[in-house]
Amino acid sequence: MKKITMLFVLALIAGTAFSQELRLNTYAGYVFDDKVDSYYSSSSYYEGKIKGGLRWGAGLEYLLPGTTKAFELQYLRQDTNAPVTYVDSGILGGNLQSTDFDLSSNWIMLNGTNYFPVSEVAEPFFGFGIGMAIFDTFNPDNGNSNGATKFAWALRGGSNFWFSEKVGLRVQASLMSAVQGAGGGLYFGTGGAGAGVSTYSTMYQFGFDGGIVFRFPQ
Repeated sequence: MKKITMLFVLALIAGTAFSQELRLNTYAGYVFDDKVDSYYSSSSYYEGKIKGGLRWGAGLEYLLPGTTKAFELQYLRQDTNAPVTYVDSGILGGNLQSTDFDLSSNWIMLNGTNYFPVSEVAEPFFGFGIGMAIFDTFNPDNGNSNGATKFAWALRGGSNFWFSEKVGLRVQASLMSAVQGAGGGLYFGTGGAGAGVSTYSTMYQFGFDGGIVFRFPQ
C-alpha cells in the first residue's frame, strides 16, 4: 500500500508540473459475482465464485493538450469472499473440500479514455485499460495465505456531469478481467493461493461506479 501511495503522489507532482489539465477521479461502486474454475485433472481442480460487493479507489488523469483524449493511472480495491469447492490430490489425496476464502483484489491500471463532450455539463466517454491485478487469499480453515499477480484489462463507458468548472459527478459501467492462464492459475486449495493449477482460467467482473471528479486546469 505504501508503494501504491508513493506512485500516486509522484504521478500527481509530475502531472501538475507538465499538464494543461489534470483530474482526480474517485470511484465507489458495486461489482457482481463471477464464476471461476480451473481443471488440471480429475483429482486436481477448483470451481467456485468470487462474490460481488463494494469496490473503491481513485485515479489521476492527464488530458492531452488540444484533444479529447486522456490517460489515467488508476487504483481500485475490493475485499470479498470466494466460496470454492476443490480437490487437491497432492495434499489431501483427492478428497473433495469446500472453503469460503477471504479474498482481496488490488487493481493497478493504465487507462486510455476518449471523451465526447456534448455540452458544458455532460461529457460522455469510453475507454480501455491494461495493467495488473494483485490477489491476496486467506484460508480460514487452516490460517494459510498466499497471493498472485495477473495481467488485467478493462473496458468502461459513462459520463462526467460537471456541477462547476472544477467539480463534477462521474458515473460509469465497467468490465474488468484478470487473466489467470499463462504461467499458472490463481489456485485455491489447502495452502491458500498459489500456482498449482496451470490450466487456463479467467475472471470477469462487471460493475457500476460513481464518484466525484476534480478538475485542475493549468
